[in-house]
Amino acid sequence: MTTAPALSLDLRGLLCPLPVLRLAKALRGLPEGAVVEMQATDRASWIDVPHFCAQSGHSLVAAREVAGVLIYTVARGPDRPDPES
Repeated sequence: MTTAPALSLDLRGLLCPLPVLRLAKALRGLPEGAVVEMQATDRASWIDVPHFCAQSGHSLVAAREVAGVLIYTVARGPDRPDPES
């Protein structure tokens, strides 16, 4: 069973760190479990997106490349407590 993306981000042409920053902002506005599909052309995102997901508690559901476009499917994780509180 696959979940349709709640949001699709076309971030082709943007360079690091913008793809991950835009992904983070989009995920903040969605409920836990919501899925975002992101398209990027920045090769650094191949490392940045999995690292961002691991550090922030989101799930990288899939990552693939189609005709030079990197396509990520990310499920929003639970809110984490603010470490500064």
